[in-house]
Amino acid sequence: MTFTHLNSKGNPKMVNVSDKKITKRTAIAKATMFLGKEVIAHFTNDELITKKGPVFQTAIIAGIQGVKKTSDLIPMCHPLLINGVDIDIKIIDSENVEVLCEVTIEGKTGVEMEALTGANITCLTIYDMCKSISQKMIIKEVKLVEKTGGKSDIKNG
Repeated sequence: MTFTHLNSKGNPKMVNVSDKKITKRTAIAKATMFLGKEVIAHFTNDELITKKGPVFQTAIIAGIQGVKKTSDLIPMCHPLLINGVDIDIKIIDSENVEVLCEVTIEGKTGVEMEALTGANITCLTIYDMCKSISQKMIIKEVKLVEKTGGKSDIKNG
């Protein structure tokens, strides 16, 4: 197996994308997070206002910032001109929430890492804003559910 981020001497490198075509690319990442009944009970109309502000709205803004900062956090990610980010948070039962982060670009490289980063940062912000209620919250799973554009399309459901 050949790793694209290693040169012929086995040292790290950033992949050269100059010969790739510009195409529309999207990625959707999903995170599931256990908040617990104690935290969820404080929500009214799918939002919780804390001393730090509205939890979901703040987490969405943080997730968008995370998408835009991905190349600052992950060394081999290219800085990208993101076309759009859409983050949705929903309470799925009495203890859990689901975060969907969709990122769109017209570029030479995909946005999977950006979508995954956005979902993670959204969850971390929810944790930060609710930790005064409970520190038993768990980010249970973060995964890529869909990718379009580039060499291949992926749908993980």
